[in-house]
Amino acid sequence: MNNTLKHNLKIEPYPYQQDGIRFGLEHKRIIIGDEPGLGKTLQSIGIVDTANAYPCLVICPSSLKINWQREFGKFTDKSALVLDNAVRTTWSYLLTMGMHQVAVVNYESLRKYFVWDIKGGKHFRLKDVVFCPQIRMFKSIIIDESHRVKDPSTQQTIFTKGLSVGKEWIILLSGTPVVNRPEDLIAQLSIMNRLSEFGGRAQFMADYCTDPRDKMAEPAVPLSVLSRQLYETCMIRREKAKVLPQLPDKTRVDLYVEISNAPEYNLAAADLAEYLRQYKECSDWEIRRKMRMEALVRFMTLRSLATMGKISQAVDFIRTFLDSGKKLIVFCSLHDIVDELKKAFPKSVTVTGRDNPANKQAAVDAFQNNPAVQLIICSIKAAGVGLTLTAASDVAFVELAWTYADCCQCEDRAHRIGQKDNVTCYYLLGRGTIDHTIYSLIHRKKSIANEIMNTDDDIPTDEMYFNELVETFLKGGDYGGEQD
Repeated sequence: MNNTLKHNLKIEPYPYQQDGIRFGLEHKRIIIGDEPGLGKTLQSIGIVDTANAYPCLVICPSSLKINWQREFGKFTDKSALVLDNAVRTTWSYLLTMGMHQVAVVNYESLRKYFVWDIKGGKHFRLKDVVFCPQIRMFKSIIIDESHRVKDPSTQQTIFTKGLSVGKEWIILLSGTPVVNRPEDLIAQLSIMNRLSEFGGRAQFMADYCTDPRDKMAEPAVPLSVLSRQLYETCMIRREKAKVLPQLPDKTRVDLYVEISNAPEYNLAAADLAEYLRQYKECSDWEIRRKMRMEALVRFMTLRSLATMGKISQAVDFIRTFLDSGKKLIVFCSLHDIVDELKKAFPKSVTVTGRDNPANKQAAVDAFQNNPAVQLIICSIKAAGVGLTLTAASDVAFVELAWTYADCCQCEDRAHRIGQKDNVTCYYLLGRGTIDHTIYSLIHRKKSIANEIMNTDDDIPTDEMYFNELVETFLKGGDYGGEQD
């Protein structure tokens, strides 16, 4: 392949990412099936931007909407609009006028924004759906985690197919395009308008699919033939291990998510901001000391509120990630968060302060050695040091530690001797919350070799650290604003 890719992206993609962009530019309707952490988002944006295929529609899981918006802003000079109630009636006008070039929507909201009517009752087909005519404006469509539309009969698949009809550029992204069986590809090939190239649905089933009850059955045509045709026409897939020399040892990804309890959070944040202004104006040393302790308690309460507000989006992110078939380490602090995640993922194992040493070791052993155990939920305090969790090369933080050193300690449960892959660390940050304050402070502090020591209850009592926390919080406007 030609080594020079002419693009307008603000960063230089890795060589394998450039290959992915070139593949997309050549084939136009494709699946990028790279493993998680290899930059499928960047590659799809690179294809759309290099082809100037705007306006673009991005369909993605709810927890990734803001990330898509930010990535377009980070990699290109284009603006992305997240579809929500505020723009329900105006989104098409905003795109037509060129105020935004990209619309981002989650799967569950496709009907709300793009469907005018459904004529077929409960069990409808594509021909029964009346779409709003504005969808014709989109020149390209990116479908993230496309294995979510593998079932041809679901509403989301039917809507996604309808939105894709007639589009020149259709880019599907999935770490697992084939989740269980070759049949999983049928709907995705149909969305790309490529099913006819494989003989149509009936022929595809006859060639490659077998009776699921017969475990020993072989397909009429070897799956290697299907694989070869996919790679030649519409699919590119790389594994981390294969492109490792091009990757850094560790990659951090910031994922901003909307919190579900914004009114409650904003009230508490505004209250804290007012309290901190009074604290700054106070000149009496003893009163000031007591106010500082009270402010710390309020900071902890605010942090807890921000974290509780992220639960539904965290569950959505984790579920989306686990669909890839890969293992994930999740870090948090609050017992309530552990309990909620455990409820959502009952097959997960935990390492927290409530687990005795024997149970902790059993959880680690299960995660390291049992392929069926995909998720380990860890307390930052209880699992931040000493443990080896190299069965995973992906780490997610639902809550933040207070210092950069603590973050690194947690990341290094996976990033240590025995790890053969690049480690990707996902930070789920509540949009417009104290998460931004703490994250900013953590990264400002990372240049300080001797990290400030915290007390056992994880509150930064060091006065200099506290003053920086106050200044960052007040300056950032993380009390009801839209900072990120």
